[in-house]
Amino acid sequence: MSAPLVVSIPHRLGRDEAARRLKSGLGQAAVSVPMLKLDEEIWQGDRMIFRVRALGQVAAGHVDIADDHVLLEVRLPWLLQKFADVAQQTIRKRGHLLLEKK
Repeated sequence: MSAPLVVSIPHRLGRDEAARRLKSGLGQAAVSVPMLKLDEEIWQGDRMIFRVRALGQVAAGHVDIADDHVLLEVRLPWLLQKFADVAQQTIRKRGHLLLEKK
């Protein structure tokens, strides 16, 4: 099995505000990427366990929310690994948009 795709996104919101924004914004983020479907989203405290589907492939991972950063870790099936760099950039960009101070 390949190494997981890991993305760390710094923020200055504090844990509670970051969690609130992620919980309310993840559905919109998934809708804005037409080839991505969020199959499962389970929250356990400050951790979200998820399963997504893209190009007929399933990827699973988790998001941990800390006081000053969010850490996403996902294991991609071999077909989606070819898109890992693009996925990492997209996750980082959309994460920053969700976690910007407003």
